[in-house]
Amino acid sequence: MAPTRVISVIGRKSAGKTTLVVALVQEFVRRGRRVGTVKHGHHPAVLDVEGKDTWRHYQEARAERTLIESPGHRVLFERTDQESDPLTLIGRYLQDMDIVVLEGFKSYPIPKIEVHRTTEHPTPLFDTTSDESGDWVAMVTDDKSLRLPFPCFAFTDTSWFTNLAHIAWDGAALIE
Repeated sequence: MAPTRVISVIGRKSAGKTTLVVALVQEFVRRGRRVGTVKHGHHPAVLDVEGKDTWRHYQEARAERTLIESPGHRVLFERTDQESDPLTLIGRYLQDMDIVVLEGFKSYPIPKIEVHRTTEHPTPLFDTTSDESGDWVAMVTDDKSLRLPFPCFAFTDTSWFTNLAHIAWDGAALIE
């Protein structure tokens, strides 16, 4: 089996991370790639509607794992004692993907594309003095004054997305 590529899209709240993840995934799928995603959350995910069957299996019965099988998709809810790192999650659930696009996981040593909007936050996460500064492969921003040691794309450009998709593919880490 070929190695799986992994890249993370990071940024501060409301910067546009999810929008970029969705666009990248659509582009990779269009290119015939098998794509998985992992979203890092800071709060518990909503697991079905209170009182419905799945919610009752998982919440009332306290099942360790609850799997929902329905036409066209499958969902697994699993209890854990601690948060797993993204590479462990990929190895367990997504090892057969061509590429996995992460949203978040900014503290892990994984190639990163940062989304930065000055209207939301004055400065990007990227810091040239940080030990992790070498993890950045690109940035998408509205700050035209940024000069960085990697490609920096403006939201207003018309041709940046194709280049960014190539950078994401080529810059992704390979995991066996």
